[in-house]
Amino acid sequence: MAEEIASRGGPSSQIVVIKTSGDRLQDAPLSEVGGKRLFVKEIEDALLRGEIDLAVHSSKDMPAVLPEGLTIAAVLPREDPRDAVVLPAAADLDQAAASDPARRPGGVVTTIDELVGRLGRSPSIGTGSVRRIAQLSRLFPGGRFMPIRGNLDTRLRKLDAGDYDALVLAAAGLRRLGYAARISLTIPAQACVPAPGQGIVAVEVRVDDEATGHAVRAIDDEAAAAALIAERALVEALGGGCQTPVGALASIVGENELELVGAVVSIDGARAVQARGRGPRPAAAALGRQIAEELIAKGASDILADAQRAPGAVQGLQP
Repeated sequence: MAEEIASRGGPSSQIVVIKTSGDRLQDAPLSEVGGKRLFVKEIEDALLRGEIDLAVHSSKDMPAVLPEGLTIAAVLPREDPRDAVVLPAAADLDQAAASDPARRPGGVVTTIDELVGRLGRSPSIGTGSVRRIAQLSRLFPGGRFMPIRGNLDTRLRKLDAGDYDALVLAAAGLRRLGYAARISLTIPAQACVPAPGQGIVAVEVRVDDEATGHAVRAIDDEAAAAALIAERALVEALGGGCQTPVGALASIVGENELELVGAVVSIDGARAVQARGRGPRPAAAALGRQIAEELIAKGASDILADAQRAPGAVQGLQP
């Protein structure tokens, strides 16, 4: 990103690595340590204090309403926004593959039905995402959804050691970190609507820092930006944050239109509402609010209220 900014006429950049509480607290479930906000809060605090000039986030970790004084100035082109299933690696690996988690094939399945047939109705699935649990419970009614923390290597080692029958992770993260070969099935959005902002890297700046904002806007991907605006507007209109069982995915259709699908699912998967609509890209925020209103009319508010009341079920879990 620093090279891209410089290539567009912007200033050179110094990379500052900030290890957040979310990165450090690897052993405790997110529900016990404060939720996904832990992955962005300390970085945003440093930005507000002027210790850094811009912050780079996975946009699905960001709150629906940003802290006062901060704004998203640009986003990068979107990677695959869908969720991905990773199956354990085969036992008979050659030495090179055995030593490299990224190269350990776990087998490929081509459909949801094939996945269910392979895993059965009550597999142990590693994920801390309430959104994924809510939607995948409809596919695996007897599934045991188990939290899993740690970096990607750690998670894959636990899977391959037999701690889980499968993992469900963001396809974007697997691809960006060089683990695309471990994807056994990319889950269709119809079966599991992704988290709002999944697959989009966002660049956050101070509102009053016009010079940095101008430099960063030069690398903005307009299509991904419009999709993110629509998805975040939907979440905000629902009154939700990143700890609610809400899925949203905006896709570019035609030359200047967005199609947005939103879903709200009860934690046990028993109740689900979904809405879909289209609108011009310049009206992305209005489209997000429109789909949220349709979801509310179908009962989304009751589902979200019940989710918030469920002890430990939502607070702090990933979207």
